[in-house]
Amino acid sequence: MELALITAQQVAVLFLLMGCGFLAVKTGVLRPEGKQTLSNLLIYLVVPAMIVNSYRMEFSEEILHNLLAAFGMSVLAILIGTVLTLVLTARQKDRRAPIFRFACVFSNAAYMGFPLISALFGSEGLLYASAYVTVFNILLWTMGYGMVSGSSSPKAVVRSLLHTPVLYAMVVGLSVYLLQIPLPRLITQPIELLSGMNTPLSMLITGMLIAAGDLKSIVCDIHIWKLAGVRMLLIPAVCVAAFALLGFQGMSAQVVLLLECCPAAAITSVFAVQFGHDEHFAAGSVVLTTLLSILVLPLCALVLTAVM
Repeated sequence: MELALITAQQVAVLFLLMGCGFLAVKTGVLRPEGKQTLSNLLIYLVVPAMIVNSYRMEFSEEILHNLLAAFGMSVLAILIGTVLTLVLTARQKDRRAPIFRFACVFSNAAYMGFPLISALFGSEGLLYASAYVTVFNILLWTMGYGMVSGSSSPKAVVRSLLHTPVLYAMVVGLSVYLLQIPLPRLITQPIELLSGMNTPLSMLITGMLIAAGDLKSIVCDIHIWKLAGVRMLLIPAVCVAAFALLGFQGMSAQVVLLLECCPAAAITSVFAVQFGHDEHFAAGSVVLTTLLSILVLPLCALVLTAVM
């Protein structure tokens, strides 16, 4: 029951933030075209700060083996989701395809998953969760970026990444973590404040997108339900089966699988704005999968702690 309440509270916070963006547009406080400026702020300033901040943790040799295993399992889980998604959408050529693939592969792990990880496993579980988020960020800004940008050329993807602060933020973050570099409070406080804007800003943009579309059509769109089925049920189920066959057990495996059960990443909506994709479909995918996570995440957590 406690786990269900934690999840429900996180989902309620997300929807309240989306509601603020929705009301801001409907009341004229914000203009719909302002979402482009906000998305630029998120991608080029807030996300890099969040990445650097996520690496500010104490290194422990005692759990180094499990941490490395968590890295490997995170790669496997995300690649399983990628292969499944690409197979299912091999013949899909419409304008929704890039967002469909991205939303299925990349979850909203950091916000929706971390509170559950903390409640179930404590600080050690959060360390394994950071391994997943590290792999997640690397693949999101390489493979995921290529999916939504429409660039099939490796050189073009690399060139795009070299012009974004995210790549450099990851290098700085890894250096701080591996070398245990102490940062003065004058530096860490602004980073913490900026990183704290990530979820609110993403949800505000999503709410602005919903305000510009038809809210009723979100729950009536069969394509959004198909995406939700792949993201919330098929991919987690296949990952659990693969981990069981490979003999992966223990806390690190449970953490990775729980994060893989999370709803579509909030940044899906931001990328839809950035690259001119179907914004309503992207926002609807985030909203519906987040709503379904009220039931799916606690159920997944209970199953994983019982069988893994």
